[in-house]
Amino acid sequence: MNQKNSFGLNICFLDLNDPIQLFKVWMDEAKKTEPNDPNALSLATADKNGTPSVRIVLLKDFGKDGFTFYTNLNSQKSLDIENNSKAEMCFYWKSLQRQVRVFGSINKVADNIADKYFSSRDYDSKISAWASEQSKILRNRSDLLERIDGFKKTYPETKNVPRPENWSGWILKPTMIEFWLKGQNRIHERLRYYKELNNWIKKLLNP
Repeated sequence: MNQKNSFGLNICFLDLNDPIQLFKVWMDEAKKTEPNDPNALSLATADKNGTPSVRIVLLKDFGKDGFTFYTNLNSQKSLDIENNSKAEMCFYWKSLQRQVRVFGSINKVADNIADKYFSSRDYDSKISAWASEQSKILRNRSDLLERIDGFKKTYPETKNVPRPENWSGWILKPTMIEFWLKGQNRIHERLRYYKELNNWIKKLLNP
């Protein structure tokens, strides 16, 4: 059985012209093999001075329009994006020995999309979104717990918690997606897709 595609890569890369389709295949496989959060990714941003920051966030949706995550709009990542919309995501699935990098520009999702996702969250997560002054200095953890209790009293109905104005989603529209597979003796396999106008162009890269 031939285990290579037309580029001479492992068959797991398939022969697809659309990297979103390939990402879906890899994500579906990761969901079967990763014990925790296969949708976890490292998100790298930079502020207006070019100072980088990186942190783990969870991918909540993806498709032809981009890759979506949600966060507090006063967080460091959101402030970075407001000043510099260029960002990169990196997924690493150790169980599969695979990595995917996604680079592009980030924009805020529409309010109705953010509202729909927020309504799908569990009650405690909704309350946390109200209570956390994300990234600000916390004098004592008891202060946070008190705010949580306070918002539970404000919004006691589990199905009737509105989305805070300072909480929404960001969607990264990719112009580059790179797929990586670990190889023996560090001879890894890499396939990069570039967006040119409205078309994806794929090229092999050296390890």
